[in-house]
Amino acid sequence: MLCSVMKKINVITLGCSKNTVDSEHLMARLAAADYQVVFDSDRTDAKIVVINTCGFIGDAKQESIEMILRAAAAKQAGKIEKLFVIGCLSERYADELRHEIPEVDDFFGARTWDGIIRALGAAEDETLNTIRHLTTPRHYAYLKISEGCNWKCGYCAIPLIRGEHRSIPMEELETEAQNLAATGVRELIVIAQDTTYYGIDLYGKRMLAELLHRLCRIEGIEWIRLHYAYPAGFPDDVIEVMASEPKICKYLDIPFQHISDAQLSSMRRRHNKAEAYTLIRRLRTAIPDLALRTTLLVGYPDETERDFEELLDFVREVRFERLGVFAYSEEEGTYSAEKLSDNIPETIKQQRVERVMALQNRIAAENNQRRVGSTERVIIDSRQGDFYVGRSQYDSPEVDQEILIPATEQRLFRGRFYDVQIESATDYDLYGAIKKRTPQQ
Repeated sequence: MLCSVMKKINVITLGCSKNTVDSEHLMARLAAADYQVVFDSDRTDAKIVVINTCGFIGDAKQESIEMILRAAAAKQAGKIEKLFVIGCLSERYADELRHEIPEVDDFFGARTWDGIIRALGAAEDETLNTIRHLTTPRHYAYLKISEGCNWKCGYCAIPLIRGEHRSIPMEELETEAQNLAATGVRELIVIAQDTTYYGIDLYGKRMLAELLHRLCRIEGIEWIRLHYAYPAGFPDDVIEVMASEPKICKYLDIPFQHISDAQLSSMRRRHNKAEAYTLIRRLRTAIPDLALRTTLLVGYPDETERDFEELLDFVREVRFERLGVFAYSEEEGTYSAEKLSDNIPETIKQQRVERVMALQNRIAAENNQRRVGSTERVIIDSRQGDFYVGRSQYDSPEVDQEILIPATEQRLFRGRFYDVQIESATDYDLYGAIKKRTPQQ
């Protein structure tokens, strides 16, 4: 066990919300072992540092490496005494990192990050499995319902990093959500690499709808939001529960990536263009006010101008409420990197990114203008300058737009819900005024 005087530990989290959840579980274990846990990358008074890394795409890898090097330099200067690296970058490149950055005391991967619990002398107590030390604002939290992925899309390294799909037992998730609600969490953001695949390995069938029903019964939880749903085989019962359960936000993050059949086939997606359009019609028929968020990938090998124009038509027709677009880059070990040629020039890739986003900006502005005059239930996230910053059920934290409310009106409280009348709109922000306060639980 490490010396008892080294009790302040800084856990730095990079990458996605799944890493956030892993870090929060780790921090709860460390706190139970009497460590004083902080989570600020700029802290200089902690003698132990743990960096939870991302290894998904080039920019994220570089950010992780730079953070490790900064911490290694701090260790050489005597500012910290122990340095550990966990997460996705460590899963993929631990041997190379050990050779290149010997200042790190040990590396643990995305699948074995809990090994650091033993390295730091913390208890391996199963009763702590459902306890978290939140790093998000206390009124919302991510709930990771499974790990890994079985789809093996051509461009994606996630199965190489995090392995095959593994669901977390439903009873454990219920307990974790109840614990979060007891600490003041009002919004659960359900995440996984594919949320709709939940339960197949444990129960022999997809069980996301049943899990959502159970989460809706938890007292204190007001909103439940779904992220990262794979389009292929989307369960009918999930559509039904989203339409019928008032606690479930009318919001769905569903990455389509492309719409051209040639590109979808090359990407090794498990659906085609017709199936994508059919799913969107099913969703919007059952849930007319649904906000759809998607992610698109341009510049994938052999993407023709015709393929790209087909993608633009898709964006024009569907009019996604939220949309992100990325330029393809090779990820070693994936099917695309090993079997296909990265033959689209970088300039073309970036032009296509810009063309999609220019189109989406116009669509977003038009969608927002239609919301002017409406009254929406809003949760307050923060105060920034002269405005309170809130979100409707159609907006997820950190990735979507915000609703700004003048701070001169009245005092508002973070984590509480208010009825807000939308008065004006820009491309990606709304401005409103308090109409009346909703009853609090």
